[in-house]
Amino acid sequence: MRATVDQLGESMIRVVANAALDQSDVLKFWFGESDETTPAVIRDAASASLAAGETFYSHNLGLASLREALAGYCSALHGQTIGPERMALTAGGVNGLMLTAQALLDPGDSVVVVTPVWPNLVAQPRVMGAQVRTLSLRPHQGRWSLDMDELLAALGPQTRALILNSPNNPTGWTLSRSEQAQILAHCRRHGIWIVADEVYERLYFAGVPGECAPSFLDLAAPDDRLVVVNSFSKSFLMTGWRLGWLTVPPAMTPALAKLIEFNTSCLPVFVQRAGLAALAHAEQITPAVVDHLRQCRDTLLPLLQALPGVQVAPAPGAMYAFLCMPQYPDSLGLAQRLVREAGLGLAPGHAFHDSSQDEMQGWLRWCFASADLQRLRQGADRLAGWIGL
Repeated sequence: MRATVDQLGESMIRVVANAALDQSDVLKFWFGESDETTPAVIRDAASASLAAGETFYSHNLGLASLREALAGYCSALHGQTIGPERMALTAGGVNGLMLTAQALLDPGDSVVVVTPVWPNLVAQPRVMGAQVRTLSLRPHQGRWSLDMDELLAALGPQTRALILNSPNNPTGWTLSRSEQAQILAHCRRHGIWIVADEVYERLYFAGVPGECAPSFLDLAAPDDRLVVVNSFSKSFLMTGWRLGWLTVPPAMTPALAKLIEFNTSCLPVFVQRAGLAALAHAEQITPAVVDHLRQCRDTLLPLLQALPGVQVAPAPGAMYAFLCMPQYPDSLGLAQRLVREAGLGLAPGHAFHDSSQDEMQGWLRWCFASADLQRLRQGADRLAGWIGL
């Protein structure tokens, strides 16, 4: 076993969840997925594909029809002409991120990752042997912000790549358009790759309804050193389908085709047919998903904010309440206690931060993507009862 792989830490989310996955009395909000089923029109397209016998290999980069549909979808979303030659289909967003790391990083390369963040974004560069430096967002009364001066100072000619996630899992923090412009200009000057995880771009509550979060694709030229990672998982309720995509400079696409061959070879055709159906009905499916998530957020947040000793602010994007109970010294221990003593399953904050435990003291992530608003109310009641109210 490679020492780098052997030293990878276990997911703290799984440490909490695996101990109670089979307990039906636990209200489970620890994983980052909705409990709503994929819309029928998407499932029916997959079933029809299987019934038609589409059970053979497909192109490494994905069906031409799906790449073209994605190019049109992204072009309309971002007001830019984005051609299908920039698209690569992947086995979910996580596979897209790993392919990007394989394509860009050599052992010893310097990578900066903005945290708190889904732990895979820190681990994947390390799997490739890169040297990872993390730079943290700053919390104030539950709200998070980025120190731009600190970030730009960390990015120099020696930096190979910057990895960031906006809207952010777990905090909901979202880059502004002006911040993206500063980052893009700085990285252009120094030849730094930007790897932007934008899987939550349409789960955005701060703008005009239907508007997506600011994206680097709104600003970048086709040949910029920019890889944007996206997925059908969140916006189309398709987490289990494992269907994502990369938007890359055209010159990078042939290399990705080779890497996909050596990783997964290709995606199942029936899954891609489901993706085509999702895009064809995107403006019926996704706005409804976002509207419901807004209801979830607006149901849960006031209940949490009313609890003494709990700090939480409305998230402008994604589908999480990132709350702090600073009186508790250990976020992992706190999450484990809540499962045992309150039947409430949340993710420990330290799972998302590559630093000392003290910096994530008392932080917990609550995924509020629930089909049943009453479950959120019950969860808040359980937390209140545990606190002693």
